[in-house]
Order: sequence, then structure tokens, then C-alpha cells
Amino acid sequence: MGTPVTVKAKVLLVDDEENILRSLRRLLADEEYEVLTATGGEEGLRIMTKEPDIGLILSDQRMPGMSGVDFLEKAGAIAPDTLRILLTGYADINATIDAINRGGASRYIAKPWNDNELILIIRDAIQKYRLIKENQLLKELTEKQNQELKKWSAKLGLAVQQQTVDLEKQNVELTRLHERLSRNMKAMIAALSSLIELRDVTVLNHSNNVAYASVALARGLGLDAVTVESIEIAAHLHDIGKIGVPDIVLLKNKDEMTEAELEEYRMHPVRGQAAIHFVEEFNEVGLFIRHHHEWYDGRGFPEGLSGSAIPLGSRILAVANSFDRLSGRVGGPDGPDVALGKMAPLVGKQFDPQLFHVFKKTVREIASTMSASENDAAEVELGIKDLLPGLAVSRDVRSGTGLLLLRRNTTLGAESIGLMKKCLLLDPSKTGIFVWHKRTEVRGSKAADQGSG
Repeated sequence: MGTPVTVKAKVLLVDDEENILRSLRRLLADEEYEVLTATGGEEGLRIMTKEPDIGLILSDQRMPGMSGVDFLEKAGAIAPDTLRILLTGYADINATIDAINRGGASRYIAKPWNDNELILIIRDAIQKYRLIKENQLLKELTEKQNQELKKWSAKLGLAVQQQTVDLEKQNVELTRLHERLSRNMKAMIAALSSLIELRDVTVLNHSNNVAYASVALARGLGLDAVTVESIEIAAHLHDIGKIGVPDIVLLKNKDEMTEAELEEYRMHPVRGQAAIHFVEEFNEVGLFIRHHHEWYDGRGFPEGLSGSAIPLGSRILAVANSFDRLSGRVGGPDGPDVALGKMAPLVGKQFDPQLFHVFKKTVREIASTMSASENDAAEVELGIKDLLPGLAVSRDVRSGTGLLLLRRNTTLGAESIGLMKKCLLLDPSKTGIFVWHKRTEVRGSKAADQGSG
């Protein structure tokens, strides 16, 4: 069967301030979907009862009469498949959590917003809505075809065979859609991780480093693939709760904080769990985030768990988190060994002894492999149009505004190159893309250049 017709989608903007509605309309002027506006929750609900195919609602939180959270909750009852986003300020963390848990918001956006980031978020939300609707159409079509098969199977054996072939094609298409949704989820997690780093300048690339180290340790322990994936997601998002922590607290060392500031800081793993609690598949991920600051001897936070009472994923995050913090402060090739040396006295106190033993071995094996690989390679800066599948990036790839697009040593594929081109078109980088080339290839290239001269 053919691909379903692309589902049309509309965007509903709800805000009591006309100037904000006009700004958002201008931002969406070049997009292909219809834009509807309402100056309050009641008007927004009336529009939703009349207008089908509203794929996305972008609503302000602070509005007279009906708050954004209340409006989103009622809107979800009218159109459950419609994606919902709340506009709010960093300080309004309670409204943000309500919007996620009660209003069914897929995310929130802080005011003032970045136009480029906002347009990408809206496009991604509309694409998700279209995928959901197209998937529903595919399922309805599957049921209809199954009924037709029952009618004709007794009379036309050849027709049954043909319909079976069609169903197999449809299953392949459904599988592709599922894989696409899975890739989109991973891309969203990576994007959110980058936004967390932009919120807290002290954690540049920290989430990705912790994820890399956590996955290495989890695999070294022989954990199953599903658990390893949950640990990786938790590592990327373990600092998400810091979005609600004031800048004045984030920029201080713990020994400089007042009691009130320390208490505020210690709430971030709890907020991190609450922020993703609405995603049922992330329940285990949230648990890992909540307890990644617990100590093995029970002196950590937020609950003072100890030993095996601390979830294994949290104990893994604790080791990887401290390792990256300490090795980053030292830098250079000696950084990992110095970090391990500083962590050693805390084994049995802050860290699980068994995990630390495996981690030491894992870190040294990774460092040895990377060192051998890089010694056999030279770093080359290429333009985006010169990238080829199979090359590995030698440095983190970031957009012009600092969003992490690819982590160092990631091997490029056709899809990742295409996504980078789209991102860098909207947010150009000031440099090219640095990749590893085998030294023999580089030498051969130079020799060829000299010979042709």
C-alpha cells in the first residue's frame, strides 16, 4: 500500500497579551500550517470544539480567569492527541510540574524564548502529531483490510495471498514509523541535555560525559540492554532539576552556600524525577535521577539511602558523575588517573566498592583504546558538505549558540549528517566539523597534492 496522505495540522496560540500573540504569529508566518489565536482559556476551548486537526497548543501560564495549566487539562479532554506546550518563567517550577503531570504538557518553554529554538520545538511537535495521526490511519486501514480478507478468503485464494503481501508491507511501514519515533525520542533527549548545559555553564558537556562513562560501567557489569538504555537516558537528564535552581545558587560551590541555598540545591534530583514522571516508560529513569546523590554509607540526599537500598542505576551515575567532575577540573591525559585517585578514599563511603573496582578497569581500557586509535589518526577540519558516512568526529559538534549536536568520536551516518545540515542551517557554527582521518590517508593525500603541483 502507499504512504498515507500527510495529516494537516493547525497551531493554537493562547495568551492574554495581544503583542505576544502577534510576535508568535510573525514567527510562524513562513510555516505551512494554519495558525489560530485566542486571548484566554475559555476562547481557546471554544475554538477547539469547532476546529479539527489542532496539532499543537502553545499556551501562556499566567492568564486571568483560567490558568494555562487548567486550560491545557481541559483541552486534553477535548483532543487527547493534541501536543501541549506551556509558556512560563524559570521561577514558576510548580506551574511547570503541574503542566506536565496534570495538564499533559509535553514540555514547557521559558520566557523570554529563543526564536530559533522555539520554531524547532514547534516543528518537532507538529511532526509528532502527524506521526500519531498517520499511525492511527494505518491501524484503521489494517482493520479494514483484515475484514476484507475474511470476506474473500473462502472464494479467492489468490486474493488472500495478495492481501497478505500488502499486510506484510504495511507491517514493515509500521516498523519504520516506530523506529522513527524512537530516533526522535533519542534526539529530544540529546537536545534537552544540551539545553540543560546552556542553563548551567558549570556543566558544559557534563551530561554526555556522564552518559558515556555510565554506559561503559553498566556494560562492564554485564547489565541487559534495556537497563543500560535507562541508565543512559538518566545520565543525560540527571541534572534536569537544576533548571529550577536560581543562578545565584548554581554558580556557588557547595561549601559557599547558605543553609537555605543548600536546601534548594538538594531539591534538584527530586525535581528532576518529577519533571519526567508523566512519561510512564521513564519511571525507572526518574528513580535513578532522584537518588544519584545518595552516598553508599547513607550520608547523601535526598533520602539518606545506603548500600543496596540505593538503586543500582543511581550508584552507577554517582561514580560517573563524580569522575567527570574531578577529571574535568584537572584536564589533559592525566585527568582520569588523578580523578580516580581522589575518588579512592571515598570508596565504601560515597561509592559502591564493587562498582568502583569495575569502573577503574573500564576507564583504563577505554583510555587505552582511544589513545591507540587517535595515535593512528590525524585531525582534519571539513565543511559540512564534505562529510561522508563512516568518518568519526574528533571534537564535540556544537551549533553557533552552543547546542551539542554530536559527541566526540561519534561515527557519522547519512542520517546524522542530514540532521546536522538542517541544524547548522538554522544555527550556523563558526568552525567546520573536525574529524579523524587515518594518517596514511592524510599522507597519501598530501603526496598526491605535491605530485599534481
